[in-house]
Amino acid sequence: MSIFDSFARPPCAETLGWELIEAEEATGTIRVRMEGKPAFCNPGGNIQGGFVAAMLDDTLGPTVLVKSGGAYYCATISLNISYLAPARPGSFTGVGRIVQLGKTVAFLEGELFDAEGRCVARATASARVVSTGGLDRG
Repeated sequence: MSIFDSFARPPCAETLGWELIEAEEATGTIRVRMEGKPAFCNPGGNIQGGFVAAMLDDTLGPTVLVKSGGAYYCATISLNISYLAPARPGSFTGVGRIVQLGKTVAFLEGELFDAEGRCVARATASARVVSTGGLDRG
């Protein structure tokens, strides 16, 4: 059982096929798996950048929930993405880390890897730290 089992699964996680691989509470590091569906593709057959951004956002955000033992989550303030390679439909692994966690703001970073282990995008983010007190506990 993980901390994520204590909360209702968000619809965006369903859409992206979000699945926890590993979470380290001590560091707030997380590894997740997601599915880049053909429905996410642009006319060139690559995953549209907005879906890549969503995958990275849903990789970085949960780091605060993990690090805080479920007491806090975060709301993205800014998300900066470097697209490094075309993302083709298939399985992706996201790795997210906390760079610095303050009382009100978290600084996060991470990468998204395709099934061959190629880094297709990197992201940095700042996020507001929010209590989980009002979240649906499903």
